[in-house]
Amino acid sequence: MENRPAHPAGESGALTHLLVERALDTRHGNLPGDVRTVARDCLVDWLGCALAAIDEPVSGIVADAAREEGGNAQATLLGRPWRGSVAQAAMVNGATSHALDYDDVNLAVPGHMSVAILPAVLALAEHRGSPPAEVMAAFVAGYEFACAVGTLVEPAHYANGFHATATIGGMGAAVASARLLGLPASQACHAVGIAATQAAGLKAMFGSMAKPLHAGLAAQAGLRAALLASKGLISRPDILECHQGFARVHGADFHADRAHSAPHGGFHLLNNLFKFHAACYSTHSTIEAVGTLRQAHGIAADAVSRIEVVAGEGCSICNIPHPATALEAKFSLRATAAFAMLGIDTGSLETWDRVTDAPVASMIERVDVRLVPGMSLSDSVVTIIHGDGRQATLSHDCGQPMADKTAQSVRVFAKFAAISRQALGDARMERVLPMLQAFEHQADVRALMHACSAPAEGTP
Repeated sequence: MENRPAHPAGESGALTHLLVERALDTRHGNLPGDVRTVARDCLVDWLGCALAAIDEPVSGIVADAAREEGGNAQATLLGRPWRGSVAQAAMVNGATSHALDYDDVNLAVPGHMSVAILPAVLALAEHRGSPPAEVMAAFVAGYEFACAVGTLVEPAHYANGFHATATIGGMGAAVASARLLGLPASQACHAVGIAATQAAGLKAMFGSMAKPLHAGLAAQAGLRAALLASKGLISRPDILECHQGFARVHGADFHADRAHSAPHGGFHLLNNLFKFHAACYSTHSTIEAVGTLRQAHGIAADAVSRIEVVAGEGCSICNIPHPATALEAKFSLRATAAFAMLGIDTGSLETWDRVTDAPVASMIERVDVRLVPGMSLSDSVVTIIHGDGRQATLSHDCGQPMADKTAQSVRVFAKFAAISRQALGDARMERVLPMLQAFEHQADVRALMHACSAPAEGTP
């Protein structure tokens, strides 16, 4: 039987309005301490990933395109000595922050919400002079809305081939921007509709430059949607549930009960997963399992005859069998298993260009991947087989966030320092770190964003 939305066209748009109203009610002062901590850590992680990627080809391409377009100098383009319009900043900073595929994820969507939402609200906040506490409230509002939409339409939406970072992330950016603009629920619903009618992004692009472009397009679309709605542009206020609306067009699933329900702990943000391997998150369980087996059993790489990886059928997104580039390696279970078996640091940004090195290529040929139904995107079962026939097997699920949020913050800040120091240099790093640690108490975001732009020629 077809799973039909509960509110067909012509009714009041109860679901869209309810989710929007709930998101807009987010107040920074009412957020629990651990939610505020994770929100701040999302900012830190996002900024580090963006700064570390400013020299990536896709980052240079979108930044150069924005500069050639011209426009009002309203917001910072990270790592660049020039500024752009808020829409340009959202696009460029969004694409750049997803270029390394090292940014955080949430499996409720499943996708990368920080890279879609934060570039939009930070560009808008910089232009408007908004206080950081309001930025964080807006981010949480957009994040929670996006995850609620994820629970509404998944798993069919993702299984059909849509990249949820692009599609759902754009609506999250719209709600976050609407919250920062102080729009009423009626206008914010129109912003969601404007973003939804632009929702696009194909998983077939994984392993190419178009994947990080998805994040930039989502941030830009959501921001523009809110700005247009603020000026009176009308869309469908019931776009999630209406006939031929977002849910019906993008998949067969419509779980209104899940979208209405609060997640465990009250916030989807508490289930945010930070990456400490610079690859698709669905490779992380395999990396962890291979590394654990290698160390626990003292397995030497040259003694391995075969590595068997069993993962869920949804992990076809990270099953490029013969990766030839760094981007492709990040979406290859075979390559990531090979790096882990060779003891090569998958948290290092320099690792991924080594995919064609002889030892790595040789190990890749010894990795067999089998995708099966019934396993999640975060599950993996790895068996390492010795040349003499001995075997060691381990199951791993990387889908659980760290319970100790203080310890998680330490890891996130350490990651930020490690991957962004080259872009910032020691002097600017010493200025930026305290701003991030006390982000909520800054006057506005302008000093932070200015510190993360490239100095003009001739200045320190």
